[in-house]
Amino acid sequence: MTEKKCHFDEMRLTDGVRSPYAAYDTWFANQDNARLSTKSEEAEAFFRRTGITFNVYGQADAEERLIPFDLVPRILSAREWTKLSKGIEQRVRAINAFLYDIYNRQEILRAGVIPKELIAQNDAFLPQMMGFAPPGNVYTHIVGTDIVRTGEDEFYVLEDNARTPSGVSYMLENRETMLQMFPELFSQIKVQPVSDYPKSLRRSLAACAPASCEGRPCVGVLTPGIYNSAYFEHSFLADQMGVELVEGHDLRVRDGRIAMRTTRGYRNIDVLYRRVDDEFLDPLTFNPQSMLGVPGIMDVYRAGNITIANAPGTGVADDKAIYSYVPDIVQFYTGEKAILKNVETYRCSEPDMLRYVLDNLADLVVKEVHGSGGYGMLVGPAASKKEIAAFTDKLKANPGNYIAQPTLSLSTVPIFTEKGLAPRHVDLRPFALMSPDRIDITPGGLTRVALTEGSLVVNSSQGGGTKDTWILED
Repeated sequence: MTEKKCHFDEMRLTDGVRSPYAAYDTWFANQDNARLSTKSEEAEAFFRRTGITFNVYGQADAEERLIPFDLVPRILSAREWTKLSKGIEQRVRAINAFLYDIYNRQEILRAGVIPKELIAQNDAFLPQMMGFAPPGNVYTHIVGTDIVRTGEDEFYVLEDNARTPSGVSYMLENRETMLQMFPELFSQIKVQPVSDYPKSLRRSLAACAPASCEGRPCVGVLTPGIYNSAYFEHSFLADQMGVELVEGHDLRVRDGRIAMRTTRGYRNIDVLYRRVDDEFLDPLTFNPQSMLGVPGIMDVYRAGNITIANAPGTGVADDKAIYSYVPDIVQFYTGEKAILKNVETYRCSEPDMLRYVLDNLADLVVKEVHGSGGYGMLVGPAASKKEIAAFTDKLKANPGNYIAQPTLSLSTVPIFTEKGLAPRHVDLRPFALMSPDRIDITPGGLTRVALTEGSLVVNSSQGGGTKDTWILED
């Protein structure tokens, strides 16, 4: 089919292998398929023993599942990574400046760059954050930027994950698995390490400690508990950082501080890396039914006595309607053009754009503005007439809840199959850590791969898998 001709293959060109993959291709050509199949089974067994699983919401058989791991790495050159990392840093700085602005002077709204209603009517906007600046003026302590590729030098940001981005534990475990299975590869090919991420995360969080902190900052990871789909990651990161993993019932307000229960009494926490959504963070401020958060934590936060990472209210930057304005946001706060391009986006809340989307649903990808995990979306070219008709009704009933984008020709990377290598579509989620004085971007990230031939949906909840991501030394 013509589909295979129009997708950029990151490993192979029509006249040979691309240079980032040259050394790997030479190694692979000398491998026995039976040995590689055994290695693939060993990786699955390792993931199962380690407990690297996730839950699928909204299904009757929502048992824990393994995220499939593919043993063919995704490889980028140092030159490619330099462009990506510069673009990510620029974007993260601009988004952080945007969040500070909309919760304070709102100059970008006064300038008419972004419509006021996009903020005023945004479910993720928290009035409780108005007139307050978090310690170090950092809102986006951890950001996962989803990037897709369509050509040799064509990279696009698909979305910004500034709320509670997940997946970094898979990035680290994927690398550890590859190091154990193929140590000879890493002696032949110089790959930039990712193992420093937990140390960098702790350093970055500690650098954001509030002024009330005395001595070395005490850092904790707040988890909803063992039934959360990302609990493995919460416990993994707490263990790797050497900090406490806590739940809401382990914490209390004491003398104007947040203290955690220990065997030696209560100890104050200075920085809380929370993996609990805004709505459940404080039952006295948000959802009164929440049993996951800490009553009174927002009062302590606004008094400047604890750092919450990421800051409450950062979900505004995750909004897919706001996403369409990010190039303007970058220009407004940095005075520079965005290094990384956005995917063209149609805001269904605007009548002209809605008409275009309704007329072209079969060719577009439609997403909920606050959607995630691949849920609640329509991939037009792969949808049935019945699915398109159902989405037409949804769009007409609540147009402001959706955006639409053209179906991109995503790049492919080979996966290992019984018959050899086969191309599959991928995206990339690099992770950036922000502190008052610097932004650290781990060289690589989480490559997610659509294991079903022809599929463009890479989310694990929709059957996708993961790969190790190699950034070559310069």
